[in-house]
Amino acid sequence: MNNFQAMVLDKVNDQSKLEIKQLSMDDLPEAEVTIRVAYSSVNFKDGAVAIQNNFVTSYPLVPGIDLAGTVLDSKDERFTIGDEVIVTSYKLGTGHFGGFSEIARVPAEWVVPLPKGLSLKESMILGTAGFTAALAVQRLEDNDLEPSDGPILVAGATGGVGSIAVNILAKKGYDVVASTGKLDQEEYLQGLGAKQIIHRNEIIDSDNKPLREEKWAGAIDPVGGKTLQYILSTLKYGASAATCGFTGGTEISTTVFPHISRGVNWLGIDSVECPMEKRLEIWNRLGNDLKPTTFTEEMVNEISLKELPEVLAAILEGKVRGRTLVKL
Repeated sequence: MNNFQAMVLDKVNDQSKLEIKQLSMDDLPEAEVTIRVAYSSVNFKDGAVAIQNNFVTSYPLVPGIDLAGTVLDSKDERFTIGDEVIVTSYKLGTGHFGGFSEIARVPAEWVVPLPKGLSLKESMILGTAGFTAALAVQRLEDNDLEPSDGPILVAGATGGVGSIAVNILAKKGYDVVASTGKLDQEEYLQGLGAKQIIHRNEIIDSDNKPLREEKWAGAIDPVGGKTLQYILSTLKYGASAATCGFTGGTEISTTVFPHISRGVNWLGIDSVECPMEKRLEIWNRLGNDLKPTTFTEEMVNEISLKELPEVLAAILEGKVRGRTLVKL
């Protein structure tokens, strides 16, 4: 397969252009492992890269921060032809050709063997979103969260991280309160395991109060901004919020009082530079005890490269529910 298709982002005279192009093996960056990509997935960050040109460190670029496929060639003895593998995070799709391509070539130190319990397709239904959700759940439990502690809030619950977080937490026996701006998706969220659905406007800080009534035993927050401000002010004593996104903004205004009066923890979740030892642990758990119970058509939308630009724009506008897979 000397020639293959890829979605390429380029910039000429300060004007960016996103188009499907035919590439050759010589167009790929130098690295140790060459992969025939079976699936990629669409994340909020992919939209920020491809449409807004955020996070991009070099042009031309094949976006796509996730990929799963089969090894075609490897200069690293840890991987052999035919191995099924996953690659997410690091500079993939931001500073290194990513997953929106039929063929990819990546550094060996980025490659994760496909865990037992997952197919290539399932691994990309999860992708960075699922990895991030699982990492957030583990960090909350590392900080003593247990199902008996009370309700857990998941903000942005119809998005990729939110949908998977709701399902993982419900599977583990937590009472999940799902926040969304799409109340017409109540049935969808209940199907994932949410016990209660509330409108996102109910958890937005509109008056800058440092402390409010204690509500949540924990929270997963892919939203940030004024939503995070509200969450921190309503956590129960000793509870934690795991922040893993910024769809609602990157800036927050808060005080020390939730932390010194209630002992709450604000946990940062980083999926990009997560050490490989931890990365392997989380992926193996996603094939086992943290594997979602639902990989249904309700959660997953499968598209082609041709349909990708429209979805990349829609995800930035909050119009994409669950997970979107790109079948290569």
